[in-house]
Amino acid sequence: MKLTNLQTKILGRNYVFYNEIDSTQSEIWRRIENGIIENGTLVMADIQTAGKGTHGRVWHTNKNNIAFSFYIETNCNTDRLNGITVEIAKIIVDIFREGYNIKLNIKEPNDIMFEDKKICGILTESKMNSEKVKFLVVGIGINIEEQNFTEDIKELATSIKKEFGIEIDRQRFIETFCDRFEERLKERTKK
Repeated sequence: MKLTNLQTKILGRNYVFYNEIDSTQSEIWRRIENGIIENGTLVMADIQTAGKGTHGRVWHTNKNNIAFSFYIETNCNTDRLNGITVEIAKIIVDIFREGYNIKLNIKEPNDIMFEDKKICGILTESKMNSEKVKFLVVGIGINIEEQNFTEDIKELATSIKKEFGIEIDRQRFIETFCDRFEERLKERTKK
């Protein structure tokens, strides 16, 4: 998969796709530690074998769902990024509503639900430097195709396909997200 219709200046311009990886979030952190990452880098995978959720949980990702993480340099005071995870969730909810007429709810700060079941999780991590947030590493996992959930989560999780029978264009979804998020981030971080 390629991102060919981005309107962004930075986010997603350096795009890396893996058929299978342990975790897109872990891959971003490895690239940071090795000093081989560009601002705006987006890493996506078809399959994650050890995806990272909040509180150390595993986020299961099988083929044709949406799993990506991105690295974006912010260099701004922490107060400018207050509520950023909820803002990311709102963007995702808006894309589903406007593009697919699907109404989802946000369970603050980082889950997107249909009724009482989770469809999407967001993991926001950052690096601080005194009073400033140097950069964000954000992971987003969305169950769009998943039909069979493991015993431990089948009562807690669901997917777009399972609930609505709709196909989601992954490329278009991610491009729309990148365009909107970069715009919002620009507003938050401008001097």
